Amino acid sequence: MSHIATILLLGSGELGREFVISAKRLGARVIACDSYDEAPAMQLADGREVFSMLDGAALRAAAEKYRPDLIVPEIEAIRTEVLADLETEGFTVVPSARAAQSTMNRDAIRDLAAGELGLTTSQYGYAQSFAEAREVAALIGYPLVMKPVMSSSGKGQSKVDSAEALEAAWEYAVANMRGDRARVILEQFIAFDYEITLLTVRHKDGISFCPPIGHRQERGDYRESWQPAAMSPVALAKAQDMAAKVVMALQGEGRGWGLYGVEFFVRGEEVIFSELSPRPHDTGMVTLVSQDLNEFDLHARAILGLPVPDSIAARPAASAVILADRDCDDFAFEGLAEALALDPAAVDVRIFGKPVTRPYRRMGLALARAADAGSAVDLAKDAAATVRITYR
Repeated sequence: MSHIATILLLGSGELGREFVISAKRLGARVIACDSYDEAPAMQLADGREVFSMLDGAALRAAAEKYRPDLIVPEIEAIRTEVLADLETEGFTVVPSARAAQSTMNRDAIRDLAAGELGLTTSQYGYAQSFAEAREVAALIGYPLVMKPVMSSSGKGQSKVDSAEALEAAWEYAVANMRGDRARVILEQFIAFDYEITLLTVRHKDGISFCPPIGHRQERGDYRESWQPAAMSPVALAKAQDMAAKVVMALQGEGRGWGLYGVEFFVRGEEVIFSELSPRPHDTGMVTLVSQDLNEFDLHARAILGLPVPDSIAARPAASAVILADRDCDDFAFEGLAEALALDPAAVDVRIFGKPVTRPYRRMGLALARAADAGSAVDLAKDAAATVRITYR
């Protein structure tokens, strides 16, 4: 059987699962890789490999075994120097090895944004010991936010209101870091009006933007997202300009094609760069019902060199997460029918298929459409609350 391309997917969570669906609809063959078997994307892929993405030898072995047309990272914690070597040897890394290297670590992407590109960011500094953290905090002032330079889904992130709380925040950050570097970033706490994700698509014909996505976070991880987020034309233009600059800078030696989730804080018409993911974004799962081409469709089209619309519209919609509250490997979901019955034409639920639960782990998602984004958020939250995880 012929395929449009063979894709080696590095990381196979819920975002990878939806990407596999989009890529296979276009005729791609996908090999899903993760550190544990039966990961969500593996359940739908053409093949699977189980290894740590930080194991450089195993990563290279998988690339040499399948000789993929595209190597597509879905997580940050990857042995990125191996990706750089593979790109030099002729493999195509999505969107580029430089993007993977820069965004694996918050220090690299922040230094690029603030230092090299001159984008507006919060005041920040780094620490590799508690003594250094104390010195940086004294310069930045309180309140501040501390987080590992490498983590995901808000793990290890906390708001620090006083010097007395700094040591506990340091220990929490180090305990929840990914990779092998005990390094944290301390950032000035921004009293923003709202925060957005601007999905930015770099493709063969240029750059396209999705309407901005608003989101609310707890423990550093998103709980609800909605699209379109209300934003002034001036602020939106600033965000788009900043997103385009950082996306272009991350091209490196690669093509740079793909979808990027660029996060901003907004205060009035002031726009402050926060973070960037060179792949589909968790807050962007709202696009599964808000856009005709969702973020995974756009990512697949872009990396395969297929046409992407210049203008992307969104209908009012929202997403709300379904969380576990304990460790368990024997569980079930209840309330699915009741959640869908809230409005069968407007509510959808996605169960991710993760084999085990953990406290605060995302196990599913409720999606809702409504006449406006605020009403969609309320409906999505009601639907998410109706779905219950039962533990055996």
